[in-house]
Amino acid sequence: QVQLVESGGGLVQAGESLRLSCAASGRAFSSYGMGWFRQAPGKERDFVAAINWSGGTTYYGDSVKGRFTISRDNAKNRVYLQMNSLKPEDTAVYYCAARFDHLSSLYDTKYDYWGQGTQVTVSS
Repeated sequence: QVQLVESGGGLVQAGESLRLSCAASGRAFSSYGMGWFRQAPGKERDFVAAINWSGGTTYYGDSVKGRFTISRDNAKNRVYLQMNSLKPEDTAVYYCAARFDHLSSLYDTKYDYWGQGTQVTVSS
């Protein structure tokens, strides 16, 4: 069993940055592929970024490529999402997810554990 707790969300102006953090409890964190997803009001949950067990392979959604960076620290059981040049359309609840597989995935149905989410609001 893995428990995930996100932090770092908040209210920022367009163009500013935020770093989200996801703390994982449980053993064998380095065995899990990790992902970030987001859901805006009235919309479906969208893929944001994913990272494999070692951090050597990453994927990004088209709307965040070049602005967001996913990383992980297996010694600290944490995964991060650095978000730069934020836009109002990035406003959403951001969720951290873990997949019991060394590989990550772009599909939310492939993930086994989810955090409670953290709100990110970007004002124009």
